[in-house]
Amino acid sequence: MESEAGPQPADFVQSVGRAMLILEVVGRCPGLPVKAIARRCSLNLSTTYHLVRTLAYEGYLVRLPDGTYVIGDAVARRFHDLAASLERPPDAALVLHQLTERIGLSAYLGLLRDERVTVVEVAERPGSPHLEDFEVGLDVSAHATALGKALLAALPPRTRRDLLLGHGLRPYTANTQTDLDRLEEELRSVRPGAPVVEHGEFRDGVACVAALVPRTGADGPAWAVVVAMRDEDVPSHICTEVVLAAMDLGHGADAS
Repeated sequence: MESEAGPQPADFVQSVGRAMLILEVVGRCPGLPVKAIARRCSLNLSTTYHLVRTLAYEGYLVRLPDGTYVIGDAVARRFHDLAASLERPPDAALVLHQLTERIGLSAYLGLLRDERVTVVEVAERPGSPHLEDFEVGLDVSAHATALGKALLAALPPRTRRDLLLGHGLRPYTANTQTDLDRLEEELRSVRPGAPVVEHGEFRDGVACVAALVPRTGADGPAWAVVVAMRDEDVPSHICTEVVLAAMDLGHGADAS
């Protein structure tokens, strides 16, 4: 069995995995009775009752008067703990908000940490394409998004290649670059300070442009700003605004 985190470890604790599966199912479909939870999780009813009662006792599930279950406050608290732990420049929220005001599109800030590209700040704008993976605390593709490519381009070649080999090159659309050598050639061509653009590689009909936030040092956090639009072409003024926002964030991080 393998998940997005990789192969199942030899010391995998089955009861914990089942509890996490229950939370995922109830999160996607709130208001389920225990029998429906058991069926959707492919668990026997007795096991499901034990796990659901435990999760409810700990605050991760809440039993409604009609006997169905929804996600509890403890899940929200863990999310806020996660969001608070994610590094971001001090002016990230303000700079992204100002960027959305100028271009009329949602803007995102991503962080490369532990070989994962994670969204750490979002400023939403009505009318932008909805990208369900681009939420605070979620990991996004490194090879198929402009955000990931901007961060990958700044890595040493050997480090970058090892990361790509470890993650694989999943084809999200017919446009996703899945040839490692061609992807490496593309990333090597990215000039420092230049925007990175991808056309429909992560979602069909959606183009994205990203820019790397200037780093304060070799060991400093690696951030990038990205915006998405429903178009094949990215206007030059959008590219310019994204680069300027990244520069603003770099100056703010340097000042702190």
